[in-house]
Amino acid sequence: MSRKVQVVSPRITAAVVALAVAAAALGCSESTGESEVTVTGSQPAVDSSQTGSQEGSASDSGADSDPGSAPASDSGADSDPGSAPASGQAVDSDTGSEPTAAAESAASPDTATTTAPVEDGSPPADPTGPIQSTQREDVPSALRDPFGSGHPEPLVDLDEIQGIVPPDAIPALEDPAFEPAAGVAWLAPVEPVLALEVNGDARAYPLRIMTWHELVNGTVGGVPVTVSYCPLCNSAVAYDRRVGERILDFGTSGALLNSSLVMYDRQTESLWSHYTGEAVVGHLTGAQLDLIPVQTVSFERFLSSHPDGQVLGLDTGHSRRYGQNPYEFYDSNNRPFLFRGPLDDRLEPITRVLALRDGSDGAVIPYDVLEERRVVPFTFAGMELVALFEPGTASALDRSLIEEGRDVGATGVFVSSVGGQTLELSADAGGGFVDAASGVVYDILGRPSDGSGAALEPVEHLDTFWFAAAAFYPDAEIIGG
Repeated sequence: MSRKVQVVSPRITAAVVALAVAAAALGCSESTGESEVTVTGSQPAVDSSQTGSQEGSASDSGADSDPGSAPASDSGADSDPGSAPASGQAVDSDTGSEPTAAAESAASPDTATTTAPVEDGSPPADPTGPIQSTQREDVPSALRDPFGSGHPEPLVDLDEIQGIVPPDAIPALEDPAFEPAAGVAWLAPVEPVLALEVNGDARAYPLRIMTWHELVNGTVGGVPVTVSYCPLCNSAVAYDRRVGERILDFGTSGALLNSSLVMYDRQTESLWSHYTGEAVVGHLTGAQLDLIPVQTVSFERFLSSHPDGQVLGLDTGHSRRYGQNPYEFYDSNNRPFLFRGPLDDRLEPITRVLALRDGSDGAVIPYDVLEERRVVPFTFAGMELVALFEPGTASALDRSLIEEGRDVGATGVFVSSVGGQTLELSADAGGGFVDAASGVVYDILGRPSDGSGAALEPVEHLDTFWFAAAAFYPDAEIIGG
């Protein structure tokens, strides 16, 4: 079931190539732990002179001014020294020479520390402290050899997994530092953040950081959690990283499936789809991570809703141009990067959609429908739900500076009842969403604006692009379109 390679925008390709050039040596110099040179996927890493790195990176010297090129400087961004995630392949910026052997080595951080399994989902004594991952296991590695005979039958055609760069070339963050949201001055009010709340512990993960690292392993509300963001399909997913008695942590494999991040767990080196949270190749094939609702909202909205919340800080241990967008104009070129397969022409490929999934079933609501109606009641998977839309959140994939991105708004999906009473929500003139019966106004995160009363029950969903939603759920229903 091999698929033809989708033609990609030469502007995006040129940008990614230019951005990868300056980054490889830096990324490798920052790596710690064991060195690996293997590449995930059914094919060797693609020469960066032809396709560029998997996920782009900001050039220190700047690319040309063509749309899709790297920003020329970090003017207006934070003061973090300019650099980019390592592509794992160094190409001389003047000569375009072949990748060097030294630059091709990729880190595989050692996470072999152990802890007793968390029983019955109970949080540890310190709900804010990190939970260490379980030991690595002596099982066949799908990361090193996805075609190995020791694996269960894979859930996907291995020819559909594109090996682009070495594992961990884009470095995940491990238990990074957070800081009080109320004291953060380096985020613009409209900048997008991933809002996550577990057991009352509210965290914001700025896309200015997530774009460069894609995965954060940590503990939120006493639960071991991984938060992920894939710029190429514009999707954020959060997972409870417990599988049975294992506590997993995840790294970037360097591969793509449907132009979506393929993760690997460091305990068994199985390959996982970021999009679905399912292990698709390797020892844990068929295992499904529990998905945790996460929303992409403006920093201003997160702070208003969670004044005591925490924000992922800039002190990540890596040097990146946080605040700059290495995918300039990506969400307006309508050509998904490195996507293989047919495009569902019911919508344009880069149409922003709110996507839901239940098993093999999927449904989407286009953003233009949400923007027009603001409140969309609907039924999915036997549940009565309501989707909300609020303007005021910048795109992370538009302008060279994320804070200058065009307004694409924010969404939320919730159960459409509270305490057994069905809600009748509408957009309130003063902001938020008011229930006709009770008069309670809720914000886009489902919290009552006066701080009292029950919050709306969030439902896990994706803010993503249509091409990805249709690739993973080809029979997805389009609601309101």
